[in-house]
Amino acid sequence: MADSSVDSMREAAHRAASDAEQIAWVDEQDNLLGALVRSDLRERGLIGRGTYIMLFNSAGELCVHRRTLSKAIYPGYWDVAAGGMVLATETYAESAARELEEELGVSGVELTAHDHFFFEDTGNRLWCSAFSAVWDGPLILQPEEVLEARFISVEQVMLEIEKKPYCPDSLAALKRYLKAQQSHVAKKA
Repeated sequence: MADSSVDSMREAAHRAASDAEQIAWVDEQDNLLGALVRSDLRERGLIGRGTYIMLFNSAGELCVHRRTLSKAIYPGYWDVAAGGMVLATETYAESAARELEEELGVSGVELTAHDHFFFEDTGNRLWCSAFSAVWDGPLILQPEEVLEARFISVEQVMLEIEKKPYCPDSLAALKRYLKAQQSHVAKKA
């Protein structure tokens, strides 16, 4: 069997398992209502919780990665953040640490919380928590979710979003992060 068909089968199995996960179901104010299967939450247009972890290296470059084609939302898109849905039994911070390790193989780093906001797009309604971390070690990509990854400057990211499909939810997190950083710098001046 060809490697690509093995990869496709592995991605499909991972997608099925992912769709069956019990996700935190919340209301418009981010109050926990219970747990729902991920696919049910998405199909019914209900609100879940998501985490976004912007991973920088010590040179200030941002890790961007390309999502696999089997992803339910934004397949094949570029992403500026590791992350995912918060499981029913997790806090935002626990989810962020788990997702960063699963997707990029990064663990034991300090996660800095930055923002909490609501995001809505077709098939995607989330209360989001954004984090950042710094990492100069190797990346170990989760093949079921990540096709490729690289560190590039934030300026390069902003140029690429005009030409390549990037996930709008993680872009919202990045833009809010950058705006807050600019505001923080302006206050110090």
